[in-house]
Amino acid sequence: MKRIILGTLLFAAVSALSFGKVVIRGESNTPFGTYRIEVSDKPVIVAGEELKCYLISYEKSPLQVKVLVDKEKTCRNYVVVSDDLSIMYTCNGKYLGVSRLDKKYMDAGLGTCDDKLDRFDYFHQKLITHGSPVEFDAMQLIASYYPELIK
Repeated sequence: MKRIILGTLLFAAVSALSFGKVVIRGESNTPFGTYRIEVSDKPVIVAGEELKCYLISYEKSPLQVKVLVDKEKTCRNYVVVSDDLSIMYTCNGKYLGVSRLDKKYMDAGLGTCDDKLDRFDYFHQKLITHGSPVEFDAMQLIASYYPELIK
């Protein structure tokens, strides 16, 4: 009986985290300070597809970042959108790295001007990690690396 109650409580706690609550906290190791990642209650529609949305906020910056998760055949695209810069992190099954937005996302109005893109850090983030990280690990990497792309 105790196992059933503990299992129910554990399930309730995990369920509560997935509805607009803080999922992950961590240190960005940038001037932006610590980050907080939440799951958005509202999915975003892009090109007729419903995409899961995460919100990233930073302790020392007013920057609010949305990360849209687009599941592809081989892995996932993480479309990172803010007022300053929109970019995409691609996971192709072999590695996770930064790239420019695909035409599909540009046509949906998610693109921004590249004036604030730090090209030096952009090319250093072409390969962040080998393999296919799980979604929460990829979100932590994005929250840590994305501030470095902004001039």
